[in-house]
Amino acid sequence: MERKYVLKTPARLKVYRVDYDRELNDEQRDVVLAGAGPILVIAGAGSGKTRTLVYRVARLIESGHDPSRILLLTFTNKAAREMLRRVETLLAVDTRRLMGGTFHSVGNRLLRRFGSRLGLGPNFTILDPEDAREMLEAATSDRGVPTLERRFPKGDVLLDLYSFTVNTGRPFPQVLAEHAPHFAELEPEIVSVFQRYRERKRQANACDYDDLLLQWRRLLDESKEAAAQLAASYDHILVDEYQDTNRLQGDIVDAMARVKKNVTVVGDDAQAIYSFRGASFENILGFPERYPEAKTFRLTRNYRSTPEILALANASIARNEKQFPKELEASRPAGALPAVVALPDIPDQARFVGQRILEWRDEGERLEDIAVLYRAHFQALELQIELVRRGIPYEIRSGTRFFEQRHVKDVLAFLRLLVNPKDELSWKRALKIFPRVGERSASAVWQAIGGRPDPLEAFRRLDASAGALGRGAEAALRPFRSLLAQLDGPAIRSSPAEAIRTVVESVYRDYARAKFPNGDARLDDLEQFAQFAQSYESVPTFLEEVALFNELSGEDVVPGEPDDDRVVLSSIHQAKGLEWSRVVVMGLSEGRFPNYRSAASEDGLEEERRLFYVAVTRAKNEVALVYPMLARDRYGVDVILEPSRFLTELPDAVYERWTIEREPTPEDDATSAAGDETVH
Repeated sequence: MERKYVLKTPARLKVYRVDYDRELNDEQRDVVLAGAGPILVIAGAGSGKTRTLVYRVARLIESGHDPSRILLLTFTNKAAREMLRRVETLLAVDTRRLMGGTFHSVGNRLLRRFGSRLGLGPNFTILDPEDAREMLEAATSDRGVPTLERRFPKGDVLLDLYSFTVNTGRPFPQVLAEHAPHFAELEPEIVSVFQRYRERKRQANACDYDDLLLQWRRLLDESKEAAAQLAASYDHILVDEYQDTNRLQGDIVDAMARVKKNVTVVGDDAQAIYSFRGASFENILGFPERYPEAKTFRLTRNYRSTPEILALANASIARNEKQFPKELEASRPAGALPAVVALPDIPDQARFVGQRILEWRDEGERLEDIAVLYRAHFQALELQIELVRRGIPYEIRSGTRFFEQRHVKDVLAFLRLLVNPKDELSWKRALKIFPRVGERSASAVWQAIGGRPDPLEAFRRLDASAGALGRGAEAALRPFRSLLAQLDGPAIRSSPAEAIRTVVESVYRDYARAKFPNGDARLDDLEQFAQFAQSYESVPTFLEEVALFNELSGEDVVPGEPDDDRVVLSSIHQAKGLEWSRVVVMGLSEGRFPNYRSAASEDGLEEERRLFYVAVTRAKNEVALVYPMLARDRYGVDVILEPSRFLTELPDAVYERWTIEREPTPEDDATSAAGDETVH
């Protein structure tokens, strides 16, 4: 009797180049080894999100997946390059075949291959924002919109409205009503301009940045063949910073993953702070509903901050209803409790921050490892002045320095020509604020008045309807004369604050809203500028001080410090993703942070709280939460400011409250001694 026995070849034990057990913590390793299917990774601040994503890509490649069939979507090309470089370092493989980059860069590459199915030539031109702005203004001209007779949105504002509508998928009337209600009556003309803009792009075989996404989604929705080919091209799709995706990007990810559903999205719902840019919080919050079979992982081990900082951050964000609950856990030893500091007023807030920065520097901290964060750029005005006074170098991450901003310089031009009517640059800058007045007309006006003994009086008497100024110039310059008459009165000449407000209310409010996408934010800046000016008793004195602050720009480095060692001043939105040893969060007053407009809705309030959470979690070792108790309103009256609800809702155990005392001055000591002698 014979019996057959099969001798089997033993399975080869898979040997991985990377030691995932040693390189990753348990939470990170679970994500990296999770296998196929939809995966949602809620990655807390400082929890090694990028590391986890890099190792997941490496594991996929080591497991036999072709790099060319992996799609990695990020928000900057720099982030994609860095991730791929780290994968190459781990595996010693060429990752150039892996499709990695921003949504827009990937969309561009795919449209070069498939765009012909939408009528788009493979050699299409990409319009940068400047090109798109010019084409929108050309479309406005094509439609014959009478822009000389009334304020019509400039190209930048039109582009902002158009882009927001495209990326959010919301009806344009709704976008206009919420973001630019002052243009509601112009809706038909704006819609017509947008239609002509799209026609011009088609004729020019051109795409703006938004088209790179919009046409990508059209491919997936309208071309079954292209959609099937694209969906089959990638075995795995990985998305970084998923909480920042907008509606259009979310739709693209879902459509690309429609067949294989091997999609890994990584983000932190607690850091979703960009709704004003069109980001959709619902993308990350609704992921488990769209993918019922999805596995959800949380990265909560924080490697950045001390336990005390994380305790405060956890206590704050726990107040939000819409979230994936999690508690960040510190991997670092204990440190200082966060400080909550109430200051008498806004100038004292700036003095405290300046003094604290110098104290930290004396303790051995580099200035570049210190950041001051705020909700809105105008909140840093007093601080910039204080830092200059103390000789502390700084850099701005939230825009240009306050006095160098265009809208500030525009308004100052009106004040300067009052004080010095021979100032040609200020005349031309102020003139061009008015409708129908461009460089040519402004130069003609200056030519007519500049050589006179008193250009101000010459302008009052100028017959603008004659000569080189052309027809309609008189109607354009009449409101300027009226404004100058108001500014030239003794009451306003002695009040630079009222001079600023008069310019804003007479002409600049409408101009800012038509010219700048963030016009209302710039108007907030100007109101803060007016409040700052209230302590000055005359326009000339005020202008002298402003000029000196511009000269002392904070660029001069404190003696003994390296040239690149500067304190960072930043809006919290700009600070996301960054970290510093010590952080001051300033301006934590109710109505300012949270912003009163945002706090009007529950969703807006929760996003403001997420913004506070982002600010606190930027700090490694120490954080100070600062607010003024008084501010002056436009009438010079002191107004009591309540502390932000983000402070009052915190449990007492997670912070210490600092009481501010003034150091006695020599004059105080002398007064005290005189009082003692009197008593005796």
